[in-house]
Parts: sequence; C-alpha cells; structure tokens
Amino acid sequence: MKRREFIAGIGSTAAWPLAARAQPAPVPIIGVLNGRQHDAFADRWVAAFQQGLADAGFIVGKNVSIEFRWANLQFGQLPSLVSDLINRHVAVIFAADSTGPIRAAKAATATIPIVFFYGGDPVKDGFVASLSRPGGNMTGLTGMESELVPKRLALLHEMVPQAATIGYLTDGRNRAVPAVREAARSLGLELIEFEVEGRVLTRAFATFVERQVGAILVDNIASLFATTQVIVRLEQQYKIPTMYPTSRGPQVGGLVSYQSRDVLGIFRQAASQYVARILKGTMPADLSVQQPTKFELAINLKTAKALGLTIPETLLATADEVIQ
Repeated sequence: MKRREFIAGIGSTAAWPLAARAQPAPVPIIGVLNGRQHDAFADRWVAAFQQGLADAGFIVGKNVSIEFRWANLQFGQLPSLVSDLINRHVAVIFAADSTGPIRAAKAATATIPIVFFYGGDPVKDGFVASLSRPGGNMTGLTGMESELVPKRLALLHEMVPQAATIGYLTDGRNRAVPAVREAARSLGLELIEFEVEGRVLTRAFATFVERQVGAILVDNIASLFATTQVIVRLEQQYKIPTMYPTSRGPQVGGLVSYQSRDVLGIFRQAASQYVARILKGTMPADLSVQQPTKFELAINLKTAKALGLTIPETLLATADEVIQ
C-alpha cells in the first residue's frame, strides 16, 4: 500500500467514531393504547395529552413521538395492538378508557412502564399494590367509578323522585355494579339491569318501557360512550329521563351528567405528571395513583322541559353547567 493511501485510511477510520458520537440521541416513543374509536372527543383528549407533554418540555415531532393504537371497540384486537407497540420499542405505554387496554398492556410486559387512566379501582383490579405505593411497572389516574355511579343514581332520584323503577344500561362486568345495586336498595328503588354488549339499544329501551322504567342510568363503558347520541335520541323518543357518565350526554341533548371535573385536564395531567416524568427517569413505582377530588354536574334545561320535569332549585344552584 502506498504511504498516501495508508495515511488516508487512518484518517477515515479515526473520523468514524467521532461521526458516530455526533449522531443525535434517538427520540423516545410513547405508545398510546385505547379501546374506543378515534372520534371528535378523542381528538380533544389527544390535544390535551400533547399539551401536557409540552408543559414538561416534550414536543411531539421534535424530541418525542407518539404511536397511537385504537381498537375501535374491537377489544379482541388489543393484544395484537399492544404487541405492535412493544415491537416499536416504545419507552412508555399510556393505556386509557377501560380495563381492556390496561389488562392487555399488563399481560404483554412487566418491564415497560404503563400509565393508565380509567374509572375503576386499580387496587381491586390488580394493577397496583396500593394507591400510594403502586409497585411494579404501572401507575396513573383513576376516576373511581364505584363511588361515582351511586352518586349519579342518587342525583337522578332527586331529579325524578316519582321514578320507582330505574333502568341501568351496563355490560355486567363493571366493578361498580354491586355498588349501584346497593345504592338502589338503600333508596328503595327497583333496578332493571340491561347488559348491552351484543344487543341493540332499541331493545334495551323497549324492555325499559315494558317494565315501566321511570328513569335510566348509563354506565361509563366504552361501547356506551361511543353510542351516546343514539341513547340521547332514544331518551327523547321514549321520554325517559337519563343520567349520563360524561357531559357529552347533556351537550348533545341528554338530560343530566355527573363526572370527574375537567376530564381533558386529567389527560393533560397524565402526560405532564406521569408520562413525562417517566421519560425523564422516574420509576412508575415512585408515582402514586391519583383520584379525582372535584366533580361536575351538567343539566340540559331544554331537555328537562321537553320531558316535563322541574329541576329542583338546589340542583340548579350546584350545577357546574346548565344548558339552556
């Protein structure tokens, strides 16, 4: 080899590790797993989630990226969706909306951090050891539906005291169901449960009419959330006062809702206080699970008038949102 070629070879070899060290660090990937449909509400919470990341210094497309996986209510697809996220080498998984995505993520990995947000009890559901000390690779926020649903029933009874029989739209698997049954007994109400999974809503309302149901309580489950507008239309058609788990119900013409205040704010909080902190090195086991402390009552007065109801002044005075 000629001396000039030999020196050139040494120079290029020495430069290679310097060039390698100059390469930017890979951008962390957040995997988002959701059982619901990617609809208008999903766009709103995705925007809130991204704002929460920005609050903590993570800008999507700049120093972090997100991979979304939507089951579109096809819950049998969740295991393959989470496997796909894991194959993408995500740094953290955000599983939201119901137990389905969270269970799928938990079953798929014991090492990748998982942040959740749903309405159940994560201790009873086996996701964390305790709220203050989660342990393992999971933590997040909970809406504690087992406490909220009985409150919804009590508010519905206050609005429609003449209704001795209450229809309950559910899927039968919600852990809040026993609490609702107990609340109905304590209020002296008959509870007619209708499990909607695989059965059309028109059949549910026909059953409620046949059983002379005076009001309806809607459970906070993905399949019912996706059909809120259908339930509202049936409420108006059959003139049965209905309590919804989110303000989306009254906003599109339903009677009333009671929920954790500022649900979009919770998604923002999940991003800034959980996902972002984990990306910065905090372990999930060191982040306690948070519960809601503020709640929101929304009432649609136009719908109340159409149903022939007079809303008690005490409820109107405490309502956070009154839709005229």
